[in-house]
Amino acid sequence: MVRSETSVAARAPVEPGTGAEPLFVVRDLSKVYRTGEDGDELQVQALRGVNLEVGAGEFVVLLGASGSGKSTLLNILGGLEVASSGSVRYAGTELTTLDEEALTRYRRVNVGFVFQFYNLIPSLTARENVSLVTDIVEAPMDADEALDRVGLAPRRHHFPSQLSGGEQQRVAIARAIVKRPQVLLCDEPTGALDYPTGKRVLEVIEQIHRELGTTVLVITHNAAIAAMADRVVHLGDGRIQREERNARRASPSELSW
Repeated sequence: MVRSETSVAARAPVEPGTGAEPLFVVRDLSKVYRTGEDGDELQVQALRGVNLEVGAGEFVVLLGASGSGKSTLLNILGGLEVASSGSVRYAGTELTTLDEEALTRYRRVNVGFVFQFYNLIPSLTARENVSLVTDIVEAPMDADEALDRVGLAPRRHHFPSQLSGGEQQRVAIARAIVKRPQVLLCDEPTGALDYPTGKRVLEVIEQIHRELGTTVLVITHNAAIAAMADRVVHLGDGRIQREERNARRASPSELSW
């Protein structure tokens, strides 16, 4: 496939409620992983003809068991992986035809990532970990403001080893939002945390969504988290099994598991 040189960097953000095309439009998306050598090659079908739309400013939970395809879908939306077939449009730009340089630019400018494991640099303070990202975008938030938004301004000079797991995850969230991304993609953000700490992290993600209008997608196997979403997408065997919209979004404080 020939990859276009088109960049998404110059596109204006799609504002919530404008009636414009959804922020993400996914059509007939499939992903096959191939392992082994020729003659012994194995194929694993991670996604099978997925169709999905995500509106700007929407909070979506992708729910499914391990192996359901939710991480693969999130990684393709975030530009970390490339689809085997199908179409993925972001604000009108076809991501599946971008070359590597343009795809890197897309990730850098438009997407913030939060993973189950924090991936902080041990030798840098919380502020320095967040500040690293400000060097690669044009109009970043101040690092101290990002840490303040996640409730960690008093801990900004502490190293990761001096922070709890929940605090490290909040540093990771600050690092993700400091570049003012339009999209925040969270892969099992509470998976390595205990119950009260996980709820605190969810409160931070909800706050970011509410205050900054960020489009948020959270993948999880924890069904209780689905109650805080606008919409819940259930995945299984690489397919979307069903979708449902919550009549009322629960606050993280109301969740229990």
